[in-house]
Amino acid sequence: MRISRRSSFAALALALAGALSVKAEAQPYPPPSYPPVPPPRMEQMPPPPGPHYVWQPGHWHWDGRGYVWFPGVYIVRPHHYRVYEPGRWVVRHGVWVWVPAYWR
Repeated sequence: MRISRRSSFAALALALAGALSVKAEAQPYPPPSYPPVPPPRMEQMPPPPGPHYVWQPGHWHWDGRGYVWFPGVYIVRPHHYRVYEPGRWVVRHGVWVWVPAYWR
C-alpha cells in the first residue's frame, strides 16, 4: 500500500500538534487560576560556615501542581565586591513569575 505525500504531511502535522500540546501542559509555571504565592516562612539562620558565605533565604517554588518550600542555605560569595540579590516572586502581565537570585 502506497501512502500519498499529502497523507504523510497530515500525519506529521497531527503528531507535531500532539507533541506541542503535551509540552504546553507540562510547563512548571503557575497557571493563571492558581492560588497566590504563600508568604515566606520564618527561618532561623544558623551561623555561617565561614567568612565568605552569604545566606540565601528560602523560597516557594511552583512544581506544576502546587508550591513547595525550598529552605534557605549558605552559598559562597564569588567575589568580595559582589552583592547578592535574592530571588523573588513578581507579577508580570497579571501572572506570578519567579525571578531567580543573582549576583550584581
